[in-house]
Parts: sequence; structure tokens; C-alpha cells
Amino acid sequence: MARQDVAIVHSPVIRYLMDQVQMLKEAGMARFKEITVALVLVLAVWCGVTMPLGMAGDQAAIFGIVLVTLSLWATGLVPGYVASMFFFTALLLGGLSTPDVVFSGFTSSAMWLIIAGFIIGAAITISGLGARIGGLTRRYLSRSYPVLIGGLMLVSMALGFVMPSSVGRAAVMVPIGMALAEVLGLTKGTTGRTGVAAVIAIGTNMPSFAILPSNIPNVVMAGLADQLFDVHFGYTEYLLLHYPVLGLFKSAVIVGLVLVFFPARLTAPQDQPPAPEPPVGGKQGLLLVILLVTLVFWSTDQIHGINPAWIGAATALVLMVPQFGFVPQPAFKSAIDVGTLFFIAGALALGVVVNKSGLGDIIAREAFAWLPMQPGADFRNFMSLALIGAGTSIFTTMPGVPAVLTPLAPDLAAATGFSLEAVLMTQVIGFSTVLFPYQIGPFIVAMGLAGEAPRRLLKVTLSLFLLTVLFLIPLDFLWWKLLAVI
Repeated sequence: MARQDVAIVHSPVIRYLMDQVQMLKEAGMARFKEITVALVLVLAVWCGVTMPLGMAGDQAAIFGIVLVTLSLWATGLVPGYVASMFFFTALLLGGLSTPDVVFSGFTSSAMWLIIAGFIIGAAITISGLGARIGGLTRRYLSRSYPVLIGGLMLVSMALGFVMPSSVGRAAVMVPIGMALAEVLGLTKGTTGRTGVAAVIAIGTNMPSFAILPSNIPNVVMAGLADQLFDVHFGYTEYLLLHYPVLGLFKSAVIVGLVLVFFPARLTAPQDQPPAPEPPVGGKQGLLLVILLVTLVFWSTDQIHGINPAWIGAATALVLMVPQFGFVPQPAFKSAIDVGTLFFIAGALALGVVVNKSGLGDIIAREAFAWLPMQPGADFRNFMSLALIGAGTSIFTTMPGVPAVLTPLAPDLAAATGFSLEAVLMTQVIGFSTVLFPYQIGPFIVAMGLAGEAPRRLLKVTLSLFLLTVLFLIPLDFLWWKLLAVI
């Protein structure tokens, strides 16, 4: 009977029907995106005509353009770089802003930190250093399934300190993790393999929100703070404030959730001797030294005062020298994702445009009437600021959160009694509190590389969101109090 059931499930008719259902779901989602953008477009036109909230004509037009751009980013109806190009073009053709403001994202230090991250990631992959890390870790991670999941999380966390690109970290870790899963009996279709993919997807991204140069929203926020308020965040102070809770505690919670939702046992023989490791290549050793020197400079930026972006640029320059052979010219061309750079430039410029046009003041004035914030109510203020960021990220991309909220920071500081720096730092708690997998592009990339459906992450992200709100954000509040930040 069991064989008949299997035959029915795998019959061509059933597969065809399942494919048709999937096509209908995708068509329905595409139509939903189109309707959403169309409604936002109607709202944008209405704003341009009626000039609500006391907006001037130019402000209303800019606000409409911002709404349409955010809807395009949030729905993914078009690629992010297309939405950014719409944003640039609409502002310039309408004479609503100047080129130096519209293209300010391209001159931001955040842009150059992202470029450096692409190049460093390519060097690690091309040199074979990433594959070697996988070979070295197998002997330690094959003892049990919890050890495997916890170990992959630790390795992913460690990569966050040396690779400033979550997509690059995923590109390194996914092949390592999937190869380990296969060797240890976690084959395609098993919950254990999905658990390996999930912990890599989340582990290469989530803990690194607590490391300044290691995730795009971090550097977008830091870049905007520098551009708008001349506020500079040091690598060490940022790490000390965020890593204990958002890095260590949250990672432990993630490991627990993966073990609960994707239980498994290792079935392959674990006493099988591992294949002999190839000798360490001179190029790998040299690259490791370069990365360690970079990490030292990043971690001591408060002493020497060099922006992390310029340190990353110097490292990228060394790796790009053809004679060294770390990133040959063809690899360089494929390593730089121009679409991502356009998207980030748009996210950075949006915040500057909102601030320069005066829209930030108008939005803040209207929003504050609905927010339960007042000086002296520190815990309520802290929770409100964190949840504002988390709520905003549902409707925008993660880099869009600092683009929207950073221009409002002075008003939020006045409303809460917190320092400007503290208000800016609360964004990190907000944009690292994720409800749905689609909110973080690297989640989708990592699960795609692993051959797993991103929707399998949903029960982890929903549970993590709830635990973060109930326990981790209050714990973060106590930590910030202990450090006298608020």
C-alpha cells in the first residue's frame, strides 16, 4: 500500500496539478503586487494634487515619488535598482532636487564599504580559503546534529568579523554546510538538511547586524548619520553595545528554534576518517594575514580615527592588484553587483532627499502624535523606537529603514529625551527584528543557494520576532542602562 501511495504522489498527473497550483499562487502574488503599487501610485497622485499636512508643492511631489519608490522596493514588482533609477530620474526630471543630493548615495562611505565587501568575499572564494574552512570544521561538527547546527552558527558568526557582505558569507557557508549535510546523511528533502540551510541563512546575516561593517543596513545608517548629522560610530563602541544581546543571545535563541522546528539525527558513520587536508597554499595564508590586519584596523578605529570604509577600500585595493592574483579581472567584473549598488545608492539618497526637502520635519510632527513617547519613560520609549524600526521594515527593504528613520532622529531624540546617538542606535534593534523572510534579501539568496524554499524560514522568523519583543529587547534595554547609553 505504501508503494502505491508513493507512486500516486509521484505520478505525472499529480505533479502537473501541483505545478498548476504553484503557478496560480505565483500569478496571484504578482497581481497583488501590481494592485499594491497601483494603489500607492493613486495615493501619490492625490498627495501631489491636494498637498496634505501643510506640504508645499515640491514637498508633496517628492513625497509621492518617495511613496512609489518605497512600494516598488517593498513589493519587489521590479528589481531594486529599477526602483532606484525611477527615484533618481523622477526627481531630476521634475526639477525637485539637485544632482549632488540625488546622487549623494554614490559618494557615501557606506557605498565603498559595500564595494570592499564584494571584493573581499570574492577573494575568499577564489583562493579556496572558504572551502578550506569547511574541511577543517567537519571533524568537529560531525559529532551530533545539535553540534552541527551550533557549530555552523559559530562559524557563520565568526565570518561576520572578516567578511563585510552577508551574501558573500552565505556564498562561502552554503556549499560547506550542504556538503557536510550530505556526508552526514541529511539528504535532500529531510528536515535536517533544511535546518542546516536555515541556520546558515540566518547565521550569516542576523548576528552581523551587531557588527558595524558587516550588514548593509548598518552601513546605510552609519553613512546617513555621518552625512546628515556628522555623527560617527566607532567599530568597538558599536560592537560592545549590540553584540552581547543581538549577537550572542539572539544567536543562541536561533539555534534553539532551528533544533525545535527542524529536528534530525546524523545517520552517517561519524568515526569515518576525514579526507586528508591539502597543504595550506601561500595565497590562502597571505589572504588570511591581510584579513587579520584589516580586522585589527577595524577594531581599533577609535584609536587611529580611520573610517572603516577607507580601511575596507585599502584592503580591496591590495586584493585587486593583478600581480597578487587574489581577484583577477574577470572575477572582479562578476564580483561587483552593480544592481545592488544602484539599489543601495537609492536607499541612501532617499534619506538625504527627505531631510533636505523638509519632509522629515512634517512626517515627524504627524507621527509623534501617535507614538507613546515622552521624556523620562525610558523603557516605553526604548520599546517604541525598536518597534518603529521593526514595523517600518515590513513595508520597506531593510536598507530602507535607516533611509526613512535617520532623518527623523533629532525629533525622536527630543521626544524621548535620549541622545541623538542613542536614537540612531535603536534602529539596529528595529531592522534586525524580522517578521517575514522576504524582509531580508540575503535570506532568500542563501536558501536559494541551498535549494530550499525560503518560506521554510517563516516559523523561525515569526517565533524569533515574538521572543525578541518579549525578552531580547527588554534585555537590551537593561544592557544599555548598564552602559549608561540611555
